[in-house]
Amino acid sequence: MSRLSKLRKEKGYSQIMMQHLTGIDQSDYSKIETGKRYFTFEQCRKIALALNTSMDYLAELTDVKEPYPRKSEE
Repeated sequence: MSRLSKLRKEKGYSQIMMQHLTGIDQSDYSKIETGKRYFTFEQCRKIALALNTSMDYLAELTDVKEPYPRKSEE
């Protein structure tokens, strides 16, 4: 199971829910999870925000799931 799939399931989200949260088509999202397609920078950003994690975690550059502190909306 991919890190992305595991994190999505831990959050209790379906791929359809991820489509609603990210705007990424469910079939494309499925291909990203299974490694048949790579995500773009913008898709990675949207997924990280939806799953409340960091892009580094999704890219397997860190094992820390928690996101970095985010800029406040001013």
